Amino acid sequence: MSYVINGEEKEVDDYGYLLEPDYSEEAVTVIAEACGLALTEQHRKVIAYLREKFKEDGQTPNLRNLIKGLQDEGDMPEADSALLFELFPDGGAAKQGCKVAGLPQPKGKGGY
Repeated sequence: MSYVINGEEKEVDDYGYLLEPDYSEEAVTVIAEACGLALTEQHRKVIAYLREKFKEDGQTPNLRNLIKGLQDEGDMPEADSALLFELFPDGGAAKQGCKVAGLPQPKGKGGY
C-alpha cells in the first residue's frame, strides 16, 4: 500500500502510516479520503496541533496529553476523548489523527 501525494508515491508501513512525514495539504486530503473522513474545522485543528507537536518533539502526544494540549494551546476548549473518537473513529486522534496528518505511526505506550 502507498499514497500518491503531489504526484509522488509515498511509502507506508503495514498500518498505512507514512514512513516519512509529509506536511502538505495534499497529504491530508489524500489520506483523509482513503480513511473515509470528510474533514471539518475541528479535524484541521487536531491535525495542525499534531503536526506542530511532531515538529517540536519528534513524536506526537498520547491521548491524555493531546486533549490537554488542544484545550490549552490548540484553540479547542471543547476537546475531550469522546469528541476525538467521534472525529477519528478508527483509533482516535492519537492514532488515526496522526495518520491523516501525514505523520509516522505513534510510538505507543512508553514512547511519549
